[in-house]
Order: sequence, then C-alpha cells, then structure tokens
Amino acid sequence: MTFQLVKHVGLDYKVKDTFVVAVDTVQAGVGDIVLVCSGSSARQTALTKNKPVDAVIMAVVDKLDISE
Repeated sequence: MTFQLVKHVGLDYKVKDTFVVAVDTVQAGVGDIVLVCSGSSARQTALTKNKPVDAVIMAVVDKLDISE
C-alpha cells in the first residue's frame, strides 16, 4: 500500500494550506489532480477492504469543467 500527501485545491486549481494522507489505489503521480474518498467509503476498494483506512485516492482527474 502506498500513501500520498494530498493537498486540497480550489475550483481555480489554487493550492490550499490543508492536506490529507490517503492510500493511493490508482498510482497517481506527483502533481496529479486526484479525487479522494474519505470515511467508511474509503474501505470499499479491494486494496483497503477491512483495513483501518480513512482516505483513499480513487481517481486521477484529467479535466474539470465548471458551469456557472
């Protein structure tokens, strides 16, 4: 199991000061924008099932479209 420090970003892609430690299930690279799941849902993957995990990287985001 690989852990990553994931910094939060805003919708404008500006990095915030907060972060979370998450299990990397998708082999995300440094600088990738990722989707993180937390809480009991983080234990629903094959890699994290029945393990004491609270956050998991579940996808790499290729593009973010925002409608106003």
